[in-house]
Amino acid sequence: MAREFSRTDRVAQQIQKEIAVILQREVKDPRLGMVTVSAVEVSRDLAYAKVFVTFFHDDDSKIKDALAILNDAAGYIRSLLAKVLRARIMPQLRFEYDKSLVEGVRMTNLVNQVIAEDEKKSKKHNDKQED
Repeated sequence: MAREFSRTDRVAQQIQKEIAVILQREVKDPRLGMVTVSAVEVSRDLAYAKVFVTFFHDDDSKIKDALAILNDAAGYIRSLLAKVLRARIMPQLRFEYDKSLVEGVRMTNLVNQVIAEDEKKSKKHNDKQED
């Protein structure tokens, strides 16, 4: 019988949930601000995990600082994660910034801008035909 999700996908999903809770409740660094865990990719051997995060602010220097803070606290977060998951192998955590949300907003703005320009052109064209 085929499984719907692979083991690494299920582990990644559980790690994502638990890290989100840990960042919300346990990590008390005020420099971090609002952090959201958007995805987790786990290697096939479960030795490494990339944790993709997004931040409430959009400043590049603050994002770099926040990533440095998270990567410095990766050992602490990993130890808390090990207590909750009780897995034989606990992956090494590496935090990376997830640009997909920012890119999605940028693409939406571009599409909206093109639609608005197209509507202006069609309105001008219709006005010229009426004259």
